[in-house]
Amino acid sequence: MNTVYKERKIVSRLFAVLLSALLTVPLLSSCGGGSRNASVPPPVDDTAGRTVSDRNATNQPEAKKGLGTGQKVALLAGAAALYYMYNQHKNAPKEGAQGKYYLSKNGRVYYRDAENRAHWVTPPSEGIRVPESQAQQYRQFQGYNGSSSGRDLTGITSSAAPAL
Repeated sequence: MNTVYKERKIVSRLFAVLLSALLTVPLLSSCGGGSRNASVPPPVDDTAGRTVSDRNATNQPEAKKGLGTGQKVALLAGAAALYYMYNQHKNAPKEGAQGKYYLSKNGRVYYRDAENRAHWVTPPSEGIRVPESQAQQYRQFQGYNGSSSGRDLTGITSSAAPAL
């Protein structure tokens, strides 16, 4: 009887060790480094301390002070400025702040850096001065010539935007 008891005890211990090892495999595999390219990193929200000025990137003309005989300009701020910036950068060949911009499903504009992290774009607080002929298409958006009414960017879709 003693040998049967010892055999069962040894078998029970081996079974317990094997079962413990099998139960730790999923835990250890989920904590591993894995492939970084397979998953997209979360977006970086760096809008608190920084805005992206689009003036240098698109060679926009500076608005003239006062009334003159020069070209008329419109001031785009808020959603209008953001949509303008998106349209200026949506087909850019490179990535980054001065490269390609994407439109998210939640109505925000972002770009991806070299590490494929998304960065939200915030229009300049002073707005963007755009020739009136180009600004007409943004007339319905919030921020067109100081207007607080109008639509935002939700519901505008871009089929070329990668998943965010």
